[in-house]
Amino acid sequence: MDKNQTVVVREFFLSGFSQISSVEAGLFVLFLFFYVSTWVGNVLIMITVASDKYLNSSAMYFLLGNLSFLDLCYSTVTTPKLLADFLNHEKLISYDQCIVQLFFLHFVGAAEMFLLTVMAYDRYVAICRPLHYTTVMSRGLCCALVAASWMGGFVHSTVQTILTIRLPFCGPNQVDNFFCDVPPVIKLACADTFVIELLMVSNSGLISTSSFVVLISSYTTILVKIRSKEGRRKALSTCASHLMVVTLFFGPCIFIYARPFSTFSVDKMVSVLYNVITPMLNPLIYTLRNKEVKSAMQKLWVRTGLTWRKQEA
Repeated sequence: MDKNQTVVVREFFLSGFSQISSVEAGLFVLFLFFYVSTWVGNVLIMITVASDKYLNSSAMYFLLGNLSFLDLCYSTVTTPKLLADFLNHEKLISYDQCIVQLFFLHFVGAAEMFLLTVMAYDRYVAICRPLHYTTVMSRGLCCALVAASWMGGFVHSTVQTILTIRLPFCGPNQVDNFFCDVPPVIKLACADTFVIELLMVSNSGLISTSSFVVLISSYTTILVKIRSKEGRRKALSTCASHLMVVTLFFGPCIFIYARPFSTFSVDKMVSVLYNVITPMLNPLIYTLRNKEVKSAMQKLWVRTGLTWRKQEA
């Protein structure tokens, strides 16, 4: 085909989960419940940490509040569009919207990976160097580490986006997923993408895999350094929630990004796990296993109830 006659793709069709209206109606209700639960749980954690003096002054809970904010952002990148598509027969997304979604997906996702690594370092200092914890994990350092997480996510996402927008899209426009992500999008490019795929796998795959290895290594180091059974039991109790979050988030990411961009039938379900389910479960995992957060939430509930009663009186 002559270069001047090349058709430029201006919109994509998202394959979604089903084309059956009754099935999509049920999925809409289910995913709406997931999304509302994500907002309620994460906003509650953010308010609890901000309103409680002890939690707000603690590095661990300061980082937890930032994780909740990232979970909200991460879920919001894809879920509202997914909910809207359940109500539409044609699941269209413009090229520009697709690129924006891709950018913020990797921006927030990579920032969360780096933040989880920071939280593992926080637990290492708290358990292995308890006498120096408040000195080492100062508010200034915590803010710097959070900012570095966001900056790392921005750099990673910028690289992914630049590599994507340089590709020509002139033919197929059916994205085999319910959102725009790098693997299904670059498969539609009208060019040889082998080198691009290699660069992207070495970028996303390396970040997710190396972060996961660092996290597991840090928790292993914590357990090895603690000699007493009682100390090890307390360390396991403290780190268990972090390990659950790490496994739920990094496992699917490594499966999707640390391999060549071939398509598997389970890719959509794996994407649901780290895009929708994990941001919803994080608040439950942290609060159900944390007496301090539960106690602070109870105090917040009591204060809120007293304020309402005073206003009514």
